[in-house]
Amino acid sequence: MVRQWTRSGHRVAAFGLIVRLFSPASPSQSASLLDLAGRFSGDPMRRRKFITLLGGAAATWPLVARAQQPAKMPRIALVISAGKVSTISISGSPGYRAFFEELSRLGYIEGQNLGVERYSGEGRTERYSELAHDVVNTHPDLILTVGGHLSLDFKMATTTIPIVTMVIDPIAQGLVASIARPGGNITGITISGGLDIIGKRMGLLVEAKPKLSTVGYLASQPFWEDARGAAAREAAKRTRITLSPAVLGTAFNEAAYQRIFASLEQDRADALMVSEEPEHSTYRATIIDLAAKGRIPTIYPIREFVEAGGLMAYSVDIADIFRRFANLIDKILKGANPGDIPFYQPTKFELIINLKTAKALDLEMPAMLLGRADEVIE
Repeated sequence: MVRQWTRSGHRVAAFGLIVRLFSPASPSQSASLLDLAGRFSGDPMRRRKFITLLGGAAATWPLVARAQQPAKMPRIALVISAGKVSTISISGSPGYRAFFEELSRLGYIEGQNLGVERYSGEGRTERYSELAHDVVNTHPDLILTVGGHLSLDFKMATTTIPIVTMVIDPIAQGLVASIARPGGNITGITISGGLDIIGKRMGLLVEAKPKLSTVGYLASQPFWEDARGAAAREAAKRTRITLSPAVLGTAFNEAAYQRIFASLEQDRADALMVSEEPEHSTYRATIIDLAAKGRIPTIYPIREFVEAGGLMAYSVDIADIFRRFANLIDKILKGANPGDIPFYQPTKFELIINLKTAKALDLEMPAMLLGRADEVIE
């Protein structure tokens, strides 16, 4: 009920108060209603008509206000198996730089219309399951992770939150039943284009040092015992070399690497291959230093090892892979079902050789091999 005032000016003030209480945010709409209030205030019949109109309009304004509210900002969780979360930025590695630049090109700006939360397993595989559950409990709109072990823990932790991952072979590692139609809530990228990459790396190592007889294979116990280890053993048979398992067990730490390289020296390994497991990246400097001290020619899964002083790597184009990550995220945030998105299988690979390291090892790299290299570091 509207209280009656004795003077028309007071009536206008009363109507003005009602208009301000119920009017929408638009200043022009409020001004129009205030003008109507002034014109209707002097006549009781006209005043009652105005109140009826005001009540009907007020019922619709909350709907308009809700429609005008900004959409909820999507949140993605970036979870790496090892390394520091501070590296997950546009000023980090070339891969992360390409990732955030591509997100920006697609219209996503962190802090403005995209929330980004960063996590690291710090190479501690025994904590992966707990980490996966902790991340899932924050209810992000999407989880991006790298590495088979951590990806499997996320698969166990959620069947509803979309997961984008990067692994060597999602079928062999039990993540999905099909690369073309993954099903469920998982899609991503096969970082090495499948298990065949292991044989290609072994062949390159034999080219670099033709008289190889025994090659060590640096990997964790789970890697060595599943399809990835079987692929390495099969590749060794085809190449007619002896493959010596340099198995870390289930933990990645300084002491384990020291133990492995001591055993490689005892086994008189002629060369070494390092598995694709991302946990090795935390101990990149340790591995490179131990390989140099033991004078063991080593092939690595990604170029960062070679840039840091390793001998050679045969790798996917990491910047291209991370750009594709950004595009997968864009598709899923726009409503695509991850289970309907095929795993991307890269076809572009890079051979990077550090000639300075080869000279330090007294290893004369064949001219044909150097000619095929995409990059030679001198």
